[in-house]
Amino acid sequence: MNGPYGPGGPPYGPSHVPRPQFGPPMYGPPPPGYGPPQPYGPRPQPPVHFSQGVHRLHMATAVINAVGVVVIAFVLGGYSLLVTQTSGGIALILTPQVIARFLIVMLPVSGVAVAVGFWTWWSLKFWIAGDDLVVETGILRRRNRRIPLSHIQAVDVVRPLVSRLFGLAEVRVELAGGDQAETKFRYLGRPMGEQLRAELLARAAGLPGHTPEAPERPYWRVGFGALLSSQLMKLPVIGALLLFVGLLVFGFTFGELGVLAAALPVLLGLARGVIAPLVMHTNFTAALSPDGLRLRYGLMETRMQTVPPGRVQAVRVVEPLLWRGNGWARIDVTVAGYVGDRQALSSVLLPVAPRHVAIQMVSLVFPGTNAEAVPLLPAPRSWLAPFGMGEAGTDDAVFVTRRGRVCRRLDVIAHARAQSVRLTAGPLQRLLGLGTVHIDAPPGPVQVAAENRELGEARAIVESAAGRADRARATDISTERWAR
Repeated sequence: MNGPYGPGGPPYGPSHVPRPQFGPPMYGPPPPGYGPPQPYGPRPQPPVHFSQGVHRLHMATAVINAVGVVVIAFVLGGYSLLVTQTSGGIALILTPQVIARFLIVMLPVSGVAVAVGFWTWWSLKFWIAGDDLVVETGILRRRNRRIPLSHIQAVDVVRPLVSRLFGLAEVRVELAGGDQAETKFRYLGRPMGEQLRAELLARAAGLPGHTPEAPERPYWRVGFGALLSSQLMKLPVIGALLLFVGLLVFGFTFGELGVLAAALPVLLGLARGVIAPLVMHTNFTAALSPDGLRLRYGLMETRMQTVPPGRVQAVRVVEPLLWRGNGWARIDVTVAGYVGDRQALSSVLLPVAPRHVAIQMVSLVFPGTNAEAVPLLPAPRSWLAPFGMGEAGTDDAVFVTRRGRVCRRLDVIAHARAQSVRLTAGPLQRLLGLGTVHIDAPPGPVQVAAENRELGEARAIVESAAGRADRARATDISTERWAR
């Protein structure tokens, strides 16, 4: 489970191991070919400055869109033009008449697909104007959208399998504001996509657009063995495996093959619970950089996610029961801007890591904090909380809650990230004189709440948390231009 870099990673700067210096030999004239290595191969393309001129997507975008339309048309009905009804059923008989019928229908469809692909490619233009990213769409009816760079929550470079074959990449710019806040550039050449990501992050930080990409320091790498073991060592997965094996044994032993139909949903559930996380988080690496936290992961679809400083709203350290024997934990986060399916894909900061590495990551996300040093007070009736252990505490920087016996969860939110503080009480809680204090963050997987507190204590927590949040926001250095 130990990552090759450890929790801190290698130091910045050049290696302490001296490198050989090129120069003439000590005696005599230098032999032919001696000296620094000469560049070879094609020269690198000059960097693209997105603040100069108007830019478009890669031309291959038109081809990919056109092929997509043709494939959809073929699946919906084009294939039926190639089959013939015979006395023995439906057969594929490629006669000249069948081929002519297929071409008469599909050639116009292909022409329309080419026109649609070219139209969608030509209709999108983008550039950087000052502190805004400008995206213009449409030809007959143009729509001009200006996106303040200071509102960028994250920039992801996604490379599905098909785009990787053509050397393309998709750049996704995440903004706070819901489902319509995401801006996609599908597709750009890989070098151009990485340059766009670097310039957006640099300008969002208040640096010149031609600033080189910030260096990074590797933090942790998740090995495939640890990832696979962590997915199998979950109580729901183990229960599903036992149920699946039991259904197979029962069906074949007693000849009740109909029971095997019930095993199919269980198998699909296992695929979603084990195989999907493996495909998503294989080759998972986390690195620290001045422009934010960089995550790289994915098997079929590779993703490079960059979260600028100050964009993480809340953190959760999850410790399932079977993981605790190995000292493992998972980190989930809420990042403003990710919603729906994008949120589910981008809410894992570390899929599995030693607990001390996870706690240190929380301190890196919220600099100057130590979640474990915050004193936690148990709820007077902690048995009312799910599986007990309802504890909460705060200091001047963060609000922390912990609950769960089977699956422990440590939730942390910085006072400066709190959106609101509220007190709720259900019918049973009102009967017992209890309430729950919510420290609200933007919608996401991590929502911090101190459950089942005495009403007097709950009101005191609300007043204290609200006051600490006001003071934290007043003294917090603005992250809109964090490099300044």
